[in-house]
Amino acid sequence: QVQVVESGGGSVQAGGSLRLSCANSGYTSIWKVIGWFRQHPGKGREGVAAIYNGGSGPVYADSVKGRFTISQDNANNTVYLQMNSLKPEDTAMYYCAVGPWLYGSERLSPEKYNDWGQGTQVTVSS
Repeated sequence: QVQVVESGGGSVQAGGSLRLSCANSGYTSIWKVIGWFRQHPGKGREGVAAIYNGGSGPVYADSVKGRFTISQDNANNTVYLQMNSLKPEDTAMYYCAVGPWLYGSERLSPEKYNDWGQGTQVTVSS
């Protein structure tokens, strides 16, 4: 049984930083992608960043490039999203998801992912 658990959300002022964590377990294949997504109130879920299992091939949405960094701690199957220079428009519910091996921009497509966490709220005040 796949489990995906996010943590690390909270409230910060604009310009601040947060680090989100995603602990995932139970996936039978090593060939997987782990992605971070976010959902603004009243809008659909959008891809933020994704990484191949093992820590290679990070990909980012244009809106977060240069500010967010995705990484993986292979020892404990945890993927992190370091968020710096946060802006009020980064306010959203953030979700981690695990999916099959994907290529290119598919890695930022939420419909390609099968297993999702419960989400963690990030609020950035101006």
